[in-house]
Amino acid sequence: MMNIGTAQITSTAAPSAFFARWADMATWPEWNADTEWVRLDGLFETGATGVLKPKGGPRTKFVVAELTDDRFIDVSSLAGARLTFSHFVESTPEGGTKVRVTVTLAGPLSRLWNLILGKGIKETLQRDLESLKAVAEASSVEGLASGSPA
Repeated sequence: MMNIGTAQITSTAAPSAFFARWADMATWPEWNADTEWVRLDGLFETGATGVLKPKGGPRTKFVVAELTDDRFIDVSSLAGARLTFSHFVESTPEGGTKVRVTVTLAGPLSRLWNLILGKGIKETLQRDLESLKAVAEASSVEGLASGSPA
């Protein structure tokens, strides 16, 4: 397995705000600048499948490989490789959240896919996580203002 990159943030938003954003895949392009669109087939749960379209790239099938209270892992199928985004969430003592995203490649054509995708993913991973943080925090503030949880 090849590690492409890792990004980490600490946020004032609750973990549920991040899971809400991840579950609403149609809105991913709002915080993920490299994504044109995402379609989830069914509910956001372990085993769910979908298709995403990266900007400038082909449609790519993915599966929600794991979904628990503290992690969300999705795996995209590439020819001869698997691209895995592992999202880890941890509550902070202050009531906020630490989020870490790690991206890996595995499979016989990992090196080739790293040459094609690796640099771009590594360069935008932290920026996209910062954008997600802003969206999660804004939705948390809106939820508080309206009297409903995020």
